[in-house]
Amino acid sequence: MKLMEISNQGKALIKQSEGCKLSAYKDSVGIPTIGYGHTKDVRMGMVITQATAEQYLKDDLQPVEKILNGMGINFKQNQFDALCSWLFNLGASKFNSSTLKKYIVANKSDIEIGDQIIRWVYAGDKPLLGLKRRRIAEANMFVGKDIYYLDGSKNIRRK
Repeated sequence: MKLMEISNQGKALIKQSEGCKLSAYKDSVGIPTIGYGHTKDVRMGMVITQATAEQYLKDDLQPVEKILNGMGINFKQNQFDALCSWLFNLGASKFNSSTLKKYIVANKSDIEIGDQIIRWVYAGDKPLLGLKRRRIAEANMFVGKDIYYLDGSKNIRRK
């Protein structure tokens, strides 16, 4: 089985979702962050270049790709990209204990897996609109069509 890498489309989803800040800031739960969601060894007051932000993203994606490649599943590129974005945002420990991973391993349908992706919209104990938008984009990318959306009350629905 050939090892997969995240595509430019997958990276674009992460970049759009994370945004890029070249000065350190605290994320929604207070973790010092810089670049495209990079948190390792970040200190408040730190400033980086755009090139460093790109390198941090590349470095941060390597363990994500390794986890997914280690599952021994022949993902389609869109599925791999969507899961890279999800894992990049939430981390290996949450992935490893998630129903999402159980559904992937059990070879559930793309829609059932998409329904698991959209459940992860909380930071701390509250749902965030930005996370809802990100999960919709990831779930739609995973299933390969736009079936998830925000309704008028900002709840995620499926067509």
